[in-house]
Amino acid sequence: MNFEHLLYTYLIELGLSHNSSKYLNMLTLLVALLLLTVLVDFVLRKVLIQLFTQFTLKSKTNFDNLLVKNKAPRSIAHIIPLIIALELIPYVFIDFPYFENLVEKGLQVFAIILTLWIVRSFLNTLKDYFKTLNSLKDKPIDSYIQVFMIFAWLLGIMSAFAIITGIEFIKFITTIGAASAVIILIFKDTILGFVASIQVSINDMVRIGDWITFEKYGADGDVIEINLSTVKVQNFDKTITTIPTYALISDSFKNWRGMEISDGRRIKRALHIKLDSIKYLAKEEIEQLKKIESITTYLETRQEDIDTYNTNHNINKELLLNGRNLTNIGVFRKYIETHIENHSGINKDMMIMVRQLAPEAHGIPLEIYAFSSDKRWQNYEYIMADIFDHIIAAVPYFHLELFELPSNSSFVAPKKSSDA
Repeated sequence: MNFEHLLYTYLIELGLSHNSSKYLNMLTLLVALLLLTVLVDFVLRKVLIQLFTQFTLKSKTNFDNLLVKNKAPRSIAHIIPLIIALELIPYVFIDFPYFENLVEKGLQVFAIILTLWIVRSFLNTLKDYFKTLNSLKDKPIDSYIQVFMIFAWLLGIMSAFAIITGIEFIKFITTIGAASAVIILIFKDTILGFVASIQVSINDMVRIGDWITFEKYGADGDVIEINLSTVKVQNFDKTITTIPTYALISDSFKNWRGMEISDGRRIKRALHIKLDSIKYLAKEEIEQLKKIESITTYLETRQEDIDTYNTNHNINKELLLNGRNLTNIGVFRKYIETHIENHSGINKDMMIMVRQLAPEAHGIPLEIYAFSSDKRWQNYEYIMADIFDHIIAAVPYFHLELFELPSNSSFVAPKKSSDA
């Protein structure tokens, strides 16, 4: 008597019908097989992971560490339970050939997926390992891995379809090739979206929750959905913009994720100073500016160096142009830099710079380049406004003027006093 019919025979002897006995026998064997495969999978997974972990501690290379990191042992552990299931399925469904065929095809498809998982784990391990080598870390390893994985997935998908449909693999490929022109024509957008989705995912170009700016489509907000054909962006005015997925790889857009995960958000804005307000500072003006506490030490040290230089070189200072001098724009630039360095909302570990750009029709730009420590939009704008409020108000103290286009009031003559 075969073991697969032990329960069936026993149930028949108890007086159950043939159909009921067959179904109960099949269900019992199926539950037993599931328990066996889950148990074997659990034990093998624990043993393999433990062995790999111990081996990595003794090994001098980090390749095995990367195998564990990319979950290669976990995927390999599924092989033995899968083989056991494939071998025992015919016994479980001995009286149900139709179910046996379905389950076997399902397991064969899973075997293909498992193979792809293992291949992906090894390729990711190779990629991470090659990046640690000086001779290969500047090579486009990612591109090679991605191309190989795309072909591997295509081969796996076609193999799975061949198994499900029951068509020989060669015939299936031939049929697909003959119908490819029609398929491409009908499903052009879907294929483009599918390829774009793969590239977006592999290259980690966009994630749900990312803030992106896509000027071509008028999108400026957070990504709320990514699917095969479209990417949905919720703009800051709460409107929804839909972008074709393939546009993410064919057009240029800005992803603000780098700013959000960094230590600060950039402030880059300029003041335009009128050229005719720039001048050398006389000693009396320098003494007046020394009352500004944040630059007192700077002015004293700088003036001492300049006086020493001019004295040593017998410079005639009857004319300010001779020798070395302080300018009001130079002192103002130092004042801005000091003010920003002392501002509580600025990240002191990132670049802080006040630079003078090329003169233009609107005057000479003094650009502030720094990073706010708070990246939240509302707080960022407050920090930037607070800095510029102070700096704009400080401009007259340095005998400078901001450039401003004339308005109607610029051409109105001042009213005469009634006492005149």
